Amino acid sequence: MYMERELYRKLIEESLDIATIIDSDGTITYVSPSVKDTLGYDPEELMGGVGYEYQHPDDRDAVADAIEAIQAHPGDPQVIETRFRHADGSWCWIESTLQNRLDDPDIGGILVNSRDISQRKQQEYRREALVKEYKTLLENVDDSIFFIDVESEATEYVFRFKRLNRAYEEQTGISIDEVRGKTPIEVFGEEFGGDLQANYRRCVQAQEPISYEEELPVETGARFWQTILTPVISGGEVTKLIGITRNITDRVKQERQLRTQKEQLDEFASVVSHDLRSPLNVAQGRAELLATESESEHITPIVESLDRMEQIISDTLTLARQGQAVSEMEPIELVELVGQCWKNVPSAEATIEIEDAITIRGDRSRLQHVFENLFQNAIDHGGEDVTVRVGRIDNRGIYVEDTGPGIPEDAREAVFEPGHSSAGGGTGFGLTIVRRIAEAHGWEVAVVSGTDGGARFEFTDIELGQ
Repeated sequence: MYMERELYRKLIEESLDIATIIDSDGTITYVSPSVKDTLGYDPEELMGGVGYEYQHPDDRDAVADAIEAIQAHPGDPQVIETRFRHADGSWCWIESTLQNRLDDPDIGGILVNSRDISQRKQQEYRREALVKEYKTLLENVDDSIFFIDVESEATEYVFRFKRLNRAYEEQTGISIDEVRGKTPIEVFGEEFGGDLQANYRRCVQAQEPISYEEELPVETGARFWQTILTPVISGGEVTKLIGITRNITDRVKQERQLRTQKEQLDEFASVVSHDLRSPLNVAQGRAELLATESESEHITPIVESLDRMEQIISDTLTLARQGQAVSEMEPIELVELVGQCWKNVPSAEATIEIEDAITIRGDRSRLQHVFENLFQNAIDHGGEDVTVRVGRIDNRGIYVEDTGPGIPEDAREAVFEPGHSSAGGGTGFGLTIVRRIAEAHGWEVAVVSGTDGGARFEFTDIELGQ
């Protein structure tokens, strides 16, 4: 018996856990040496004291309840987590298991085995903080978020809705209670649900985020979405999908409206081109015949008016067709393009100077309209002996400037408005066409004072070559 008692004491004293014996009143009668390493006390400092005084005030009731319970039910160990004051004054989290050994002649008290769990508690606090932040973020972001569980069955995957955030519910009119545990097909039907599952399957197979647009057949909520789907991988397998989706219903409606307007505009342009030009050509031909048969002073104004009408029709058609985004661009030698455009403009005594031989990328046919309109504008305002220069702006773009009178600062924005013209006989569409084509290329265009005080048009955000 003595040998067993000594062996038991030796095990306690060599254990990393703190072994404490207290009586029914909470007085400490024994503390193992390991208390020094864990809490910084010599065992003698604690023995004879009341354990409550070392406990955090907020935890003393829990300790008292545990001691009361262990005495009322001796066969049921009690496990509690409390804060114990370290010798340096700080608080340590301790997990204690209490056993009723009051009737044990070798112990004669309540045996308390304790270990430091401060690190575990800190991890728990961090996890709780992260969970709280996650929940706060999830429920307060404007983007809709959904979670999908992924189940693998043979060669197929089964996708089930797990959770929706507040924004998703509000914007779709679908609640989590309606979809939790259900597949996309069960929620949205074969057609739309099948499309959703196809995207989910693509993400699982790729094991990387994917982006796509989707349509949801909802009655009251947003219908069109831009979605980023991200897989959650565990053990090499995708177990969940997280979708962050943004409502693009208004954008889609606008795009459809713009597409309809474009179709109507193209139809209008075709009508203008055919139905107006046909009688105009007849009128021009008759006027030319009349000019050979008569010397009336009215003939010249008629011919000039018909020519102006033809120019207005041509500029209107150009304006209607040039705002479309440029999808196909090619490398273009600036010298060659400018030279060709200059030949197409009646220049009289005007001079063209190309200061930099560079390559730009763009739609050649549309850019011809840009340079021809700018050259014509320079001649109309600067006179037939005007000099026009074309060159490079560092690595940002190109410029076209002239030696004419320039454009007043307060009128520089207005010159790009449709119908604006300060030159007799102009249609007022030339510079509007210039801006539309520039913007269709993704360029920025601005008008400033030129080197010699004339007008200088600067085009930036251009992809330049050497």
